[in-house]
Amino acid sequence: MSYTHSKQTYLNREFMVYSSQLRAMLAIIQREMIKFWHQKGRLVAALVRPSLWLIVFAAGFQNVFGVSIIPPYETYIEYQEYVIPGLLGMVLLFNGMQSSLAMVYDREMGLMRLLLTAPQPRWFLLFSKLVSGTILSLLQAYAFLLLSVVFQIEIPLIGWLYAFPAMLLGGLMLGSLGLLLSVYVKQLENFAGTMNFVIFPMFFISTALYPLWKLEESGAEIVFQLASYNPFTHAVELIRFALYGQFNAISLGVVLVSGFIFFMLSVWGYNPQRGMAKFTKQNKTK
Repeated sequence: MSYTHSKQTYLNREFMVYSSQLRAMLAIIQREMIKFWHQKGRLVAALVRPSLWLIVFAAGFQNVFGVSIIPPYETYIEYQEYVIPGLLGMVLLFNGMQSSLAMVYDREMGLMRLLLTAPQPRWFLLFSKLVSGTILSLLQAYAFLLLSVVFQIEIPLIGWLYAFPAMLLGGLMLGSLGLLLSVYVKQLENFAGTMNFVIFPMFFISTALYPLWKLEESGAEIVFQLASYNPFTHAVELIRFALYGQFNAISLGVVLVSGFIFFMLSVWGYNPQRGMAKFTKQNKTK
């Protein structure tokens, strides 16, 4: 009887813990959703950027860049169709960086201190912020997919479903990178440097705009190697293969490992006993 009672008590305690964590995560997600709803121009801005690339850049280079029959494609495709996964990756990338900018703003306003002092594990609170940002990324990515239909881009509808887990994992990885950057970006004014030295190189040195064989064929060996090891490349390729019902195991592994490393470094950096918080405190005392 005592064993049964203690087991039931343990289960009740575990249920209360998980229930409390779920309420905390839902509260953080709700806060981000409400903030996004009141920033109606944010969705428009998120769609304008890839749409301009699709209309101007892709249309202008359609006759310059030829895409041969390479996996996951089974026939020759138009350049506009090739760049769709890259532009979806752009939406995920820029929203992940937007989330990091919001983290910097919340820290300056003191909101991050209130969040991280909540009676929940620090890693779970950061993970909840990451999930809320990724949900917004997915909403914007599917909004862009709807917009691509207007431009008559032929993406299989079943691919929209297959692409969901790929975009989810890609969004979590890029959101974790943004979370990591928010550890080091101390002021909003420094975010422009982050754009120049992190976001743009990740986007341009990838397969978002051109396949890897184009880089290798042109003799740009260094750029080819950098693009091959770029985590953003593998996020784009994971989405590209998923849109056509195919699986890219290498890209999946890179995205999972990179996302895990970025997130763990973020948790380490936000720990006041270690990471950047400790170094900041030491610098202030000097």
